[in-house]
Amino acid sequence: MTELGIGIGWRPEIAEAVEGLSGVDWVEVVAENICADHLPESLTRLRERGVTVVPHGVSLGLGGADRPDPARLAALGEKAVALGAPLVTEHIAFVRAGGPLTASPLLEAGHLLPVPRTRDALDVLCENVRIAQDALPVPLALENIAALVAWPGEEMSEGRFLAELVERTGVRLLIDVANLHTNHVNRGEDPARALSELPVEAIAYVHVAGGVERDGVWHDTHAHPVPGAVLDVLADLASRVSPPGVLLERDDDFPPVAELAGELDVIRSTVAATAVGVRSAGATGVGAAHRHGALARVPAAHPLLIGAGARVSGGPMPGVPVPAPAPVAVQEPRDDARQRLGLAQASLLSALVAGTPAPEGFDSRRLGVQSRALAAKRAGVVAKVAPELPEMLGPGFRPAFLAYARTRPMTGGYRRDALDFAEHLLLAGRPEDPAARRGLTEWWQDRSGSRPPGRATRLARAARHALARR
Repeated sequence: MTELGIGIGWRPEIAEAVEGLSGVDWVEVVAENICADHLPESLTRLRERGVTVVPHGVSLGLGGADRPDPARLAALGEKAVALGAPLVTEHIAFVRAGGPLTASPLLEAGHLLPVPRTRDALDVLCENVRIAQDALPVPLALENIAALVAWPGEEMSEGRFLAELVERTGVRLLIDVANLHTNHVNRGEDPARALSELPVEAIAYVHVAGGVERDGVWHDTHAHPVPGAVLDVLADLASRVSPPGVLLERDDDFPPVAELAGELDVIRSTVAATAVGVRSAGATGVGAAHRHGALARVPAAHPLLIGAGARVSGGPMPGVPVPAPAPVAVQEPRDDARQRLGLAQASLLSALVAGTPAPEGFDSRRLGVQSRALAAKRAGVVAKVAPELPEMLGPGFRPAFLAYARTRPMTGGYRRDALDFAEHLLLAGRPEDPAARRGLTEWWQDRSGSRPPGRATRLARAARHALARR
């Protein structure tokens, strides 16, 4: 049996702080940010202390129309083994669209985008999940995501969609209560209804995070303190089931370690207050407990029977009884269902990252908000993976990148995006300062191994880009 308890997302920027925090039972690491054969020393030290480490993937795109990439699955499995993880987690989302299935350019979102809650999408998702379960050496849990936009013509609520996914695949759930709150503000969905409809006994653990509201839209930033409304959703969940684990996510604008410790204490007390019946009706009791510093420790985490009934090629976890799974009718998606889903997702993603018209039935204003958010995230991540670019370009980096991103979608990851952006500037004769342009040219050459393209190449690329925009 695996006990998780109270945890925090491990990030390189706060690695030292995480190691020094008391009462942290486990950590979660973004799988794409580590290498299986060269783990960060901080994670190695935590593991030696007995702290559980769970890899959290963000790039599988199990909600996409294509079947999962075997190489990505293999890499995720290798990291789980290297970390000695009891499970791995991913998202119910699509992150890329297009390609051979739709005879269109392959586009990368660089972000988690919502899956339409339709029968076609559920059939595709279930098959993709079963493929992933068979390939991974440990059980899989999937997270509900936050969304700024809603698909037209949806056939199920989020709770029913998750319940059917669990029934058909045996997959565990990672419930993000901050995402439930985000969808409440942005899409009018009731968190309590979602919690009442989903199988809470399938929850592997829970995410808690902060965000901010701007112009009536909630942005799930993971860069702000956890608000009371999110804690209220956590309390509601804890009143229905004892969560096997609860984890605080923080990805940017990291506060002092004392503030992180304080947030963990509030999360701990929220769960504890509900578990021991201290919380009164409504949200008032929880808020009062916070104001008066009732930072009670959570009782020992509820045992997580990871692997029970899951389709895992590596077999059940040692010591975990696995009941015979109930027979479930497996309906494989037809190729035309995959193609319909692929075309719909490619159309939406193209509108978000390539400036094409909004698909019918979508809120164009919300698509604009999402499009700007995706471009801003791209700019921020490129600045992190290629810090030399904002250093060389100064205050002009961000506006130049946002102008570039409006019509040039990401096709090969953030490092490729940084190189493409630099090439775009050089082709346009920028920066205007000759010394800065020489510096950018040298930077681009060092990383691309190429000479700047000649006139013929530039004209050909411009022609291809113009055709792609039609």
